[in-house]
Amino acid sequence: MGSKYTRVFSPIDIRGIDFKNRITLAPPSPNLASPDGLVTHEFVDWMRMFARGGATVLYVGNSSIDITECKDEECQLDLNNPHSVLPLSWYAEMAAAYNCHASLEINHNGKDTAFETVGHAPYSASAIITTSEISRARRLGREPIRSIEMSKEKVRETIGKYGSAAAKMKEAGMDIVLVHGGHGNLISQFTSPMYNFRTDEYGGSTEKRARFAIEVCEDIRRKCGKDFVIEFRVSADEIAPEGMHFDETLELIGLLKDHIDIIHVSAGIHSDFDMKYYRNWCQNYMMPHMFNVHYAAEVKKRYPELLVNTVGSITSVIEAEEILSNGWADFVAMCRPLMADPDMPKKYSANRPEDHRPCLRCDQCARFMPPRVINCAVNPISGLTSELKEGTVPEAKVKRKVGIVGGGPAGVYAMMAACDRGHEVILYEKDSELGGNLIGAAAPPEKADLKKYLTWFRREAGKYNATVKLNTEATQEMLEKENFDALIIAVGAEPVIPRIPGIDKKHVSWTTDAELGKTFAGDDIIIIGAGSIGIEAAFDFESQGKKVALVEMLEEEPAKWNLFRSGGQGGNELAGMLAERKTPIYYGTSVKEILDDKVVCEDVKTGKTFELAADTVLYSIGMRPRRDVAAQLRRCAPEGWVYIVGDAKESGKITHATNGGFQAALHI
Repeated sequence: MGSKYTRVFSPIDIRGIDFKNRITLAPPSPNLASPDGLVTHEFVDWMRMFARGGATVLYVGNSSIDITECKDEECQLDLNNPHSVLPLSWYAEMAAAYNCHASLEINHNGKDTAFETVGHAPYSASAIITTSEISRARRLGREPIRSIEMSKEKVRETIGKYGSAAAKMKEAGMDIVLVHGGHGNLISQFTSPMYNFRTDEYGGSTEKRARFAIEVCEDIRRKCGKDFVIEFRVSADEIAPEGMHFDETLELIGLLKDHIDIIHVSAGIHSDFDMKYYRNWCQNYMMPHMFNVHYAAEVKKRYPELLVNTVGSITSVIEAEEILSNGWADFVAMCRPLMADPDMPKKYSANRPEDHRPCLRCDQCARFMPPRVINCAVNPISGLTSELKEGTVPEAKVKRKVGIVGGGPAGVYAMMAACDRGHEVILYEKDSELGGNLIGAAAPPEKADLKKYLTWFRREAGKYNATVKLNTEATQEMLEKENFDALIIAVGAEPVIPRIPGIDKKHVSWTTDAELGKTFAGDDIIIIGAGSIGIEAAFDFESQGKKVALVEMLEEEPAKWNLFRSGGQGGNELAGMLAERKTPIYYGTSVKEILDDKVVCEDVKTGKTFELAADTVLYSIGMRPRRDVAAQLRRCAPEGWVYIVGDAKESGKITHATNGGFQAALHI
């Protein structure tokens, strides 16, 4: 018996090639190629989880047509490497074994390659200095470098490199390619009036600016033949005022449609204007689901004969079914949701939507500064695909009695892995429900993704054969009495209480406690600390009609960078919304004293003091690992089998807790 998601799991034939369903992996950049740009076995293992999980096409992002002149990742594929075909075949044959299609997003990033990466100025449609280069030059302490306008000879050479890249893919056993023509990369540097100032046949009108893209697709078709599918990615709207907008993109698609099979509709640009429009192609948790689908729907309406793929915060098969049923698109692309749960297609095909692990849209998978192999905050197996090739936790040869202290993400993921290993597990949680600091993190109304995840988290935890003792604060005596063979300490972190006169007054509390309704929140609130917790609370309380001001010790630029590190793009989104509301944020300011109806503040630079009225004062200046608790418990089992994980080890993000707890249990 098939599933009720009939549109999603409907096969389609394109150029004689069978595609088993309508779910494609939107292109991630796993950072698992070799330094010289070749597929590795680790690369194949990482992509295997998506093939096994049921997607029909697997794309790999930003695969360079020549890394000697277009390189912006540490370990990205190089399709100009003469030795690339054999390693590519490993990937292609792995995917074929699961009845899906291995493919690549082929790209030249043009003006966005740094001089320091390739040793020369970048090539582009025109000689320009972009905002991203200005920011990079400032960061590196040098003058901005103008891009090199491609000569006609260079244009023809580059078109040939796109075609040769696709030909290598076909030689390796692939039958579909994704040509990156969006997000401000080289092809869109030709098509967009923001970057193209040429006066020859490749510049000027929309038709002339489309010529480079068309000739790229023509060269691919010439070299790869009729039995090869060409998908072309566009930014429906670059959003930037100077950029290409949707009405012109529709015209561009009309010029391209006879040269391609599928149009892949995204939006935005990735680096210019200090990542301002990155949000339009990689949405954060504050933004609506199915964010760019309306563009795809308009494209499908204008060109019904053209197959359309849509992308952008489509997080479940239920949303995909809605899109396809309404005729808004023919394919649905997902990246982060499939990293969170590669088995999503198979779960829905078996009518088990409740088992689907939700994506947080937290962007902890994008680990580029400093570069790391891609991973996921809620799916720790995604970082261990070579160790756990089948996506399952192996049974332990020796079964042990394992104690786990703490029911947050670190403790629960440790519990699940330890149970999968076959151990006898007892978990202690001092509160009445599982979740730990996830509970407070999910409190703001705008954290809908995290709320869904917390529901899944608790339901999933209930499936495991562990003894879970809620309302039980583990003690040394209690643990020693159980005589555990191994112990995982995941007691989390607690808020740092600032040393300010008046901090013990009744109208003062931790910000998260006020968000959860555990403490009073009046109508005139001062929040100490403008990190992610403070910013989220300010937005929430203002939405309730309360008056809010934030006081932040750091100056504005380092404070915003700190916010990005802790809250990702979502934190920046909230900060921007607060700015639009004109919510006061006093940067470079400390609170010197808390009085009954006001706080006394001091400008850190000038030493000048001023007062702010308040009937409620909340603090959110950071979290401190409960190291004292961990120290009391760490000798309650043989020392070689004791692990301190998550926030108890180092206060951080959910990804550190999830992955730390899971990996500790793997070693028992």
